[in-house]
Amino acid sequence: MTLAGWTFLTASADIDEQPLGGEPPQQYVMRLAQGKCAAVKDALADAENPAAIIVAADTTVALDGEILGKPAHAGDAQGMLRRLRGRPHQVYTALSLLYLPDSLALTDLCETQVMMRDYSDQEIEAYISTGDPLDKAGAYAIQHVEFHPVESLDGCYANVVGLPLCRLNRLLEQAGIEPARRPQAVCLGFDGQPCSVAGWVMSQPAAEENAA
Repeated sequence: MTLAGWTFLTASADIDEQPLGGEPPQQYVMRLAQGKCAAVKDALADAENPAAIIVAADTTVALDGEILGKPAHAGDAQGMLRRLRGRPHQVYTALSLLYLPDSLALTDLCETQVMMRDYSDQEIEAYISTGDPLDKAGAYAIQHVEFHPVESLDGCYANVVGLPLCRLNRLLEQAGIEPARRPQAVCLGFDGQPCSVAGWVMSQPAAEENAA
């Protein structure tokens, strides 16, 4: 968000992030993103200068329709990385926005298809020893220079990092907030790859929900 030129404050949202029984990963991240927005809104209810816009996001990895959240421990991370090895999976990020002055509620969902490379057990162990996978959905970070777990992807790279800027830009534009830099330029500067989806995303309207 800083790279895109937005000025913002951060706030934690204390919500239960356990999936519901049989909950699809798309619905799971949407529910959590909306729940985070609502939790921050409630926390700001008595503030003297409450925020005008609240943005929340949640990302998860899904393999064969199963949600792979953050690993509970090193053994859990090892199991996830072995299951993902050499296979395709999906990364979902949901974005939720509340524009409090107009009670505007917007939401969006981004999906990226990811193909993992055939890394070795030794590489898994070396990566786990860094501690990096323990706070990552699916137990990996696509941007990790030494492990570089991903062979290829179809869709938004920034979504796999955790924040699809073009979709966030679209939500904020509908709320009247313009970035200092276009998301295509930000992503190109971040990963060095031209974005294949931003043009289409920016041409589509965001989905408006019921009033907040």
